[in-house]
Amino acid sequence: MSKSPPEAHLKLVPGTAPAGSARGAELLLRRLEWTVLRRLDGAIHGNYRTLFRGFGLDLAELREYQYGDDVRHIDWNVTARTGQPYVRQFHEDREVTAWFLLDLSPSLDFGSSEVRKRGVSAEFVSVLARLLTRNGNRVGAMFYGDAVDTVIPARSGRAQVLHILHRMLTRPARDVAGETDLDDFLQGAFRFIPRRSLVFLVSDFISRPGWAPALARLTQRHEVIAVRLYDPLEMELPDLGMVLMRDAETGEQLFVDTHESGFRKRFAAAAARRESAMRAAFAEAGVDVLELATDDALIDSVMRFADLRKRRSQLAGGGLPAHMAGAA
Repeated sequence: MSKSPPEAHLKLVPGTAPAGSARGAELLLRRLEWTVLRRLDGAIHGNYRTLFRGFGLDLAELREYQYGDDVRHIDWNVTARTGQPYVRQFHEDREVTAWFLLDLSPSLDFGSSEVRKRGVSAEFVSVLARLLTRNGNRVGAMFYGDAVDTVIPARSGRAQVLHILHRMLTRPARDVAGETDLDDFLQGAFRFIPRRSLVFLVSDFISRPGWAPALARLTQRHEVIAVRLYDPLEMELPDLGMVLMRDAETGEQLFVDTHESGFRKRFAAAAARRESAMRAAFAEAGVDVLELATDDALIDSVMRFADLRKRRSQLAGGGLPAHMAGAA
Protein backbone atom coordinates (compact mmCIF):
# COMPACT_ATOMS: atom_id res chain seq x y z
CA MET A 1 0.00 0.00 0.00
CA SER A 2 1.12 3.57 -0.54
CA LYS A 3 3.21 5.05 2.20
CA SER A 4 1.91 8.22 3.78
CA PRO A 5 4.22 11.03 4.85
CA PRO A 6 5.60 10.71 8.40
CA GLU A 7 3.32 13.42 9.72
CA ALA A 8 0.12 11.85 8.36
CA HIS A 9 -0.71 10.08 11.62
CA LEU A 10 -1.40 13.50 13.19
CA LYS A 11 -4.85 13.38 11.62
CA LEU A 12 -5.73 10.96 14.40
CA VAL A 13 -5.26 13.60 17.09
CA PRO A 14 -7.23 16.69 16.04
CA GLY A 15 -6.58 19.76 18.09
CA THR A 16 -3.13 18.73 19.27
CA ALA A 17 0.14 20.51 18.79
CA PRO A 18 2.61 19.14 16.24
CA ALA A 19 3.93 15.70 17.18
CA GLY A 20 7.43 17.13 17.30
CA SER A 21 6.65 18.88 20.57
CA ALA A 22 6.17 17.45 24.05
CA ARG A 23 2.93 19.46 24.19
CA GLY A 24 1.51 17.27 21.42
CA ALA A 25 1.79 14.20 23.64
CA GLU A 26 0.38 16.09 26.63
CA LEU A 27 -2.70 17.28 24.71
CA LEU A 28 -3.35 13.87 23.22
CA LEU A 29 -3.15 12.14 26.61
CA ARG A 30 -5.36 14.80 28.20
CA ARG A 31 -7.96 14.31 25.46
CA LEU A 32 -7.93 10.54 26.00
CA GLU A 33 -8.24 10.98 29.76
CA TRP A 34 -11.36 13.09 29.29
CA THR A 35 -13.01 11.17 26.45
CA VAL A 36 -12.01 7.54 26.99
CA LEU A 37 -10.69 7.00 30.51
CA ARG A 38 -13.56 8.84 32.19
CA ARG A 39 -16.08 6.64 30.38
CA LEU A 40 -14.10 3.51 31.20
CA ASP A 41 -13.81 4.22 34.92
CA GLY A 42 -17.34 3.17 35.78
CA ALA A 43 -17.41 0.33 33.29
CA ILE A 44 -14.29 -1.54 34.41
CA HIS A 45 -13.73 -0.33 37.98
CA GLY A 46 -15.10 -3.53 39.46
CA ASN A 47 -13.09 -5.63 37.02
CA TYR A 48 -9.72 -4.04 37.73
CA ARG A 49 -8.45 -7.07 39.62
CA THR A 50 -9.42 -9.31 36.69
CA LEU A 51 -7.80 -6.97 34.18
CA PHE A 52 -4.41 -6.57 35.80
CA ARG A 53 -3.71 -9.36 38.25
CA GLY A 54 -0.33 -9.38 39.92
CA PHE A 55 2.21 -12.15 39.47
CA GLY A 56 3.86 -12.41 42.90
CA LEU A 57 2.12 -15.07 45.04
CA ASP A 58 2.68 -16.17 48.65
CA LEU A 59 1.07 -19.35 50.03
CA ALA A 60 -1.62 -18.41 52.56
CA GLU A 61 -3.48 -21.64 53.47
CA LEU A 62 -4.95 -24.93 52.28
CA ARG A 63 -8.68 -25.58 52.07
CA GLU A 64 -11.01 -28.13 50.52
CA TYR A 65 -11.69 -27.78 46.80
CA GLN A 66 -14.85 -25.89 45.86
CA TYR A 67 -16.51 -25.85 42.46
CA GLY A 68 -14.98 -23.13 40.33
CA ASP A 69 -11.52 -23.23 41.96
CA ASP A 70 -8.51 -23.19 39.67
CA VAL A 71 -7.52 -26.85 39.30
CA ARG A 72 -3.91 -25.78 38.83
CA HIS A 73 -3.85 -24.88 42.54
CA ILE A 74 -4.75 -28.38 43.75
CA ASP A 75 -2.19 -29.72 46.23
CA TRP A 76 -1.88 -33.31 45.07
CA ASN A 77 0.18 -34.48 48.07
CA VAL A 78 -2.48 -33.37 50.55
CA THR A 79 -5.26 -34.64 48.27
CA ALA A 80 -3.68 -38.11 48.12
CA ARG A 81 -3.14 -38.16 51.90
CA THR A 82 -6.68 -37.11 52.86
CA GLY A 83 -8.68 -38.59 50.00
CA GLN A 84 -10.35 -35.22 49.40
CA PRO A 85 -9.19 -32.56 46.92
CA TYR A 86 -7.46 -29.58 48.56
CA VAL A 87 -6.33 -26.35 46.92
CA ARG A 88 -3.60 -23.88 47.85
CA GLN A 89 -4.70 -20.30 48.45
CA PHE A 90 -2.32 -17.42 47.88
CA HIS A 91 -1.84 -13.81 48.85
CA GLU A 92 -1.37 -11.93 45.62
CA ASP A 93 1.07 -9.12 44.98
CA ARG A 94 -1.14 -6.59 43.19
CA GLU A 95 1.75 -4.77 41.55
CA VAL A 96 2.03 -5.41 37.83
CA THR A 97 4.90 -4.59 35.52
CA ALA A 98 3.67 -4.20 31.95
CA TRP A 99 5.73 -3.94 28.77
CA PHE A 100 4.53 -2.62 25.45
CA LEU A 101 6.40 -4.21 22.54
CA LEU A 102 5.70 -1.69 19.79
CA ASP A 103 6.14 -2.56 16.16
CA LEU A 104 6.64 0.87 14.54
CA SER A 105 7.67 -0.36 11.09
CA PRO A 106 6.55 1.59 7.98
CA SER A 107 3.50 -0.61 7.30
CA LEU A 108 1.83 1.07 10.31
CA ASP A 109 1.64 4.30 8.32
CA PHE A 110 -1.16 2.82 6.22
CA GLY A 111 -4.82 3.73 6.60
CA SER A 112 -7.58 3.71 3.99
CA SER A 113 -9.05 6.88 5.53
CA GLU A 114 -7.46 9.62 7.61
CA VAL A 115 -6.84 7.14 10.46
CA ARG A 116 -3.52 5.28 10.35
CA LYS A 117 -2.59 2.10 12.20
CA ARG A 118 0.23 4.03 13.89
CA GLY A 119 -2.26 6.44 15.45
CA VAL A 120 -4.50 3.60 16.66
CA SER A 121 -1.43 2.08 18.31
CA ALA A 122 -0.51 5.36 20.05
CA GLU A 123 -3.99 5.89 21.46
CA PHE A 124 -4.38 2.29 22.66
CA VAL A 125 -0.97 2.31 24.36
CA SER A 126 -1.74 5.64 26.02
CA VAL A 127 -5.05 4.44 27.47
CA LEU A 128 -3.80 1.06 28.72
CA ALA A 129 -0.58 2.52 30.13
CA ARG A 130 -2.52 5.21 31.97
CA LEU A 131 -4.96 2.65 33.38
CA LEU A 132 -1.99 0.76 34.77
CA THR A 133 0.03 3.67 36.13
CA ARG A 134 -2.95 5.28 37.85
CA ASN A 135 -2.98 2.28 40.16
CA GLY A 136 0.73 2.36 40.95
CA ASN A 137 1.92 -0.16 38.37
CA ARG A 138 5.00 0.24 36.19
CA VAL A 139 5.07 0.30 32.40
CA GLY A 140 7.95 0.12 29.94
CA ALA A 141 8.27 -0.01 26.17
CA MET A 142 10.45 -1.47 23.46
CA PHE A 143 10.36 0.02 19.94
CA TYR A 144 11.03 -1.88 16.75
CA GLY A 145 11.68 -0.37 13.32
CA ASP A 146 14.11 -2.63 11.50
CA ALA A 147 15.68 -3.69 14.83
CA VAL A 148 15.09 -3.26 18.56
CA ASP A 149 16.38 0.30 18.64
CA THR A 150 14.67 1.94 21.65
CA VAL A 151 14.02 0.68 25.17
CA ILE A 152 12.21 2.75 27.80
CA PRO A 153 12.73 1.14 31.24
CA ALA A 154 9.60 0.36 33.26
CA ARG A 155 8.49 3.14 35.61
CA SER A 156 5.22 4.33 37.12
CA GLY A 157 3.40 7.65 36.88
CA ARG A 158 1.73 9.82 34.29
CA ALA A 159 5.08 11.28 33.21
CA GLN A 160 6.15 7.81 32.09
CA VAL A 161 3.08 7.49 29.86
CA LEU A 162 3.81 10.90 28.37
CA HIS A 163 7.42 9.89 27.74
CA ILE A 164 6.39 6.74 25.85
CA LEU A 165 3.73 8.60 23.86
CA HIS A 166 6.10 11.44 22.98
CA ARG A 167 8.73 8.98 21.73
CA MET A 168 6.10 7.24 19.60
CA LEU A 169 4.85 10.48 18.03
CA THR A 170 8.28 11.95 17.34
CA ARG A 171 9.89 8.80 15.99
CA PRO A 172 11.44 9.47 12.54
CA ALA A 173 10.40 7.36 9.57
CA ARG A 174 12.69 4.48 8.62
CA ASP A 175 14.78 5.43 5.61
CA VAL A 176 16.06 1.93 4.79
CA ALA A 177 13.75 -0.48 2.99
CA GLY A 178 13.48 -3.98 4.38
CA GLU A 179 11.07 -6.55 5.76
CA THR A 180 9.96 -6.45 9.38
CA ASP A 181 11.33 -9.41 11.35
CA LEU A 182 9.15 -10.00 14.41
CA ASP A 183 11.23 -13.05 15.30
CA ASP A 184 14.19 -10.75 15.99
CA PHE A 185 11.97 -8.41 18.00
CA LEU A 186 10.50 -11.18 20.17
CA GLN A 187 13.87 -12.77 20.83
CA GLY A 188 15.22 -9.39 21.91
CA ALA A 189 12.28 -8.93 24.27
CA PHE A 190 12.83 -12.40 25.77
CA ARG A 191 16.45 -11.55 26.54
CA PHE A 192 15.69 -8.10 27.95
CA ILE A 193 12.64 -8.77 30.18
CA PRO A 194 13.71 -11.36 32.77
CA ARG A 195 10.93 -10.94 35.34
CA ARG A 196 7.43 -12.23 34.65
CA SER A 197 5.37 -9.36 33.27
CA LEU A 198 2.21 -8.49 31.40
CA VAL A 199 3.33 -8.01 27.79
CA PHE A 200 1.35 -6.26 25.05
CA LEU A 201 2.70 -7.08 21.59
CA VAL A 202 1.25 -4.27 19.45
CA SER A 203 1.77 -4.90 15.73
CA ASP A 204 0.05 -5.42 12.40
CA PHE A 205 2.02 -8.69 12.15
CA ILE A 206 3.10 -7.93 8.59
CA SER A 207 6.44 -9.62 8.95
CA ARG A 208 8.88 -12.12 7.60
CA PRO A 209 7.47 -15.56 8.54
CA GLY A 210 8.91 -17.71 11.30
CA TRP A 211 8.06 -15.61 14.39
CA ALA A 212 5.63 -18.12 15.97
CA PRO A 213 8.26 -20.11 17.97
CA ALA A 214 9.69 -16.92 19.48
CA LEU A 215 6.18 -15.82 20.51
CA ALA A 216 5.52 -19.21 22.12
CA ARG A 217 8.80 -18.96 24.02
CA LEU A 218 7.96 -15.47 25.28
CA THR A 219 4.56 -16.73 26.43
CA GLN A 220 6.19 -19.40 28.59
CA ARG A 221 7.74 -16.67 30.74
CA HIS A 222 5.22 -13.81 30.50
CA GLU A 223 1.50 -13.23 30.12
CA VAL A 224 1.31 -12.04 26.53
CA ILE A 225 -1.57 -10.29 24.76
CA ALA A 226 -1.27 -9.82 21.00
CA VAL A 227 -2.78 -6.50 19.92
CA ARG A 228 -3.31 -6.83 16.18
CA LEU A 229 -3.65 -3.59 14.17
CA TYR A 230 -5.30 -3.69 10.77
CA ASP A 231 -7.17 -1.71 8.15
CA PRO A 232 -10.24 -3.19 6.40
CA LEU A 233 -8.69 -2.44 3.00
CA GLU A 234 -5.91 -4.94 3.80
CA MET A 235 -8.49 -7.73 3.73
CA GLU A 236 -10.43 -6.96 0.59
CA LEU A 237 -9.94 -4.48 -2.26
CA PRO A 238 -12.88 -2.53 -3.70
CA ASP A 239 -13.11 -1.72 -7.40
CA LEU A 240 -10.96 1.44 -7.63
CA GLY A 241 -9.69 1.08 -11.18
CA MET A 242 -5.96 1.48 -11.84
CA VAL A 243 -4.07 2.00 -8.57
CA LEU A 244 -0.39 2.45 -7.75
CA MET A 245 0.40 0.21 -4.79
CA ARG A 246 3.60 0.57 -2.79
CA ASP A 247 4.94 -1.89 -0.26
CA ALA A 248 5.76 0.25 2.77
CA GLU A 249 8.25 -2.32 4.04
CA THR A 250 10.35 -2.86 0.89
CA GLY A 251 9.51 0.22 -1.20
CA GLU A 252 8.44 -1.91 -4.19
CA GLN A 253 5.80 -0.25 -6.42
CA LEU A 254 3.29 -1.83 -8.76
CA PHE A 255 0.39 -0.61 -10.92
CA VAL A 256 -2.63 -2.90 -10.54
CA ASP A 257 -6.10 -2.93 -12.09
CA THR A 258 -8.54 -3.37 -9.22
CA HIS A 259 -11.38 -3.35 -11.73
CA GLU A 260 -10.36 -6.90 -12.65
CA SER A 261 -12.39 -9.27 -10.50
CA GLY A 262 -9.75 -12.00 -10.79
CA PHE A 263 -7.13 -9.74 -9.22
CA ARG A 264 -9.45 -8.81 -6.34
CA LYS A 265 -10.17 -12.50 -5.70
CA ARG A 266 -6.45 -13.34 -5.67
CA PHE A 267 -5.83 -10.44 -3.31
CA ALA A 268 -8.58 -11.65 -0.94
CA ALA A 269 -7.27 -15.23 -1.09
CA ALA A 270 -3.73 -14.10 -0.24
CA ALA A 271 -5.08 -12.03 2.65
CA ALA A 272 -7.06 -15.04 3.90
CA ARG A 273 -3.96 -17.24 3.81
CA ARG A 274 -1.97 -14.65 5.75
CA GLU A 275 -4.81 -14.36 8.26
CA SER A 276 -4.99 -18.13 8.70
CA ALA A 277 -1.24 -18.45 9.27
CA MET A 278 -1.29 -15.60 11.79
CA ARG A 279 -4.16 -17.07 13.79
CA ALA A 280 -2.50 -20.48 13.79
CA ALA A 281 0.62 -18.86 15.29
CA PHE A 282 -1.46 -17.19 18.01
CA ALA A 283 -3.23 -20.45 18.82
CA GLU A 284 0.05 -22.37 18.95
CA ALA A 285 1.52 -19.83 21.37
CA GLY A 286 -1.68 -19.74 23.45
CA VAL A 287 -2.01 -15.95 23.49
CA ASP A 288 -5.13 -13.83 23.74
CA VAL A 289 -5.67 -11.58 20.72
CA LEU A 290 -7.26 -8.14 20.68
CA GLU A 291 -8.16 -6.81 17.22
CA LEU A 292 -7.86 -3.05 16.62
CA ALA A 293 -9.16 -1.71 13.31
CA THR A 294 -8.59 1.77 11.96
CA ASP A 295 -12.38 2.23 11.64
CA ASP A 296 -13.11 1.07 15.19
CA ALA A 297 -13.89 3.17 18.28
CA LEU A 298 -11.12 3.00 20.87
CA ILE A 299 -13.47 2.70 23.84
CA ASP A 300 -15.16 -0.31 22.19
CA SER A 301 -11.74 -1.89 21.71
CA VAL A 302 -10.79 -1.42 25.37
CA MET A 303 -14.13 -2.84 26.50
CA ARG A 304 -13.46 -5.88 24.32
CA PHE A 305 -10.12 -6.17 26.10
CA ALA A 306 -11.89 -6.07 29.47
CA ASP A 307 -14.31 -8.77 28.34
CA LEU A 308 -11.43 -10.84 26.97
CA ARG A 309 -9.62 -10.71 30.32
CA LYS A 310 -12.79 -11.52 32.23
CA ARG A 311 -13.47 -14.60 30.11
CA ARG A 312 -9.83 -15.67 30.40
CA SER A 313 -10.08 -15.43 34.20
CA GLN A 314 -13.27 -17.50 34.23
CA LEU A 315 -11.73 -20.16 32.00
CA ALA A 316 -8.65 -20.34 34.21
CA GLY A 317 -10.89 -21.04 37.19
CA GLY A 318 -12.15 -24.21 35.51
CA GLY A 319 -14.15 -26.90 37.27
CA LEU A 320 -13.46 -30.22 38.97
CA PRO A 321 -11.50 -32.58 36.68
CA ALA A 322 -13.55 -35.39 35.16
CA HIS A 323 -11.51 -38.13 36.88
CA MET A 324 -12.28 -36.57 40.30
CA ALA A 325 -15.96 -35.85 39.77
CA GLY A 326 -17.12 -39.24 41.06
CA ALA A 327 -15.00 -39.02 44.20
CA ALA A 328 -16.29 -35.55 44.98
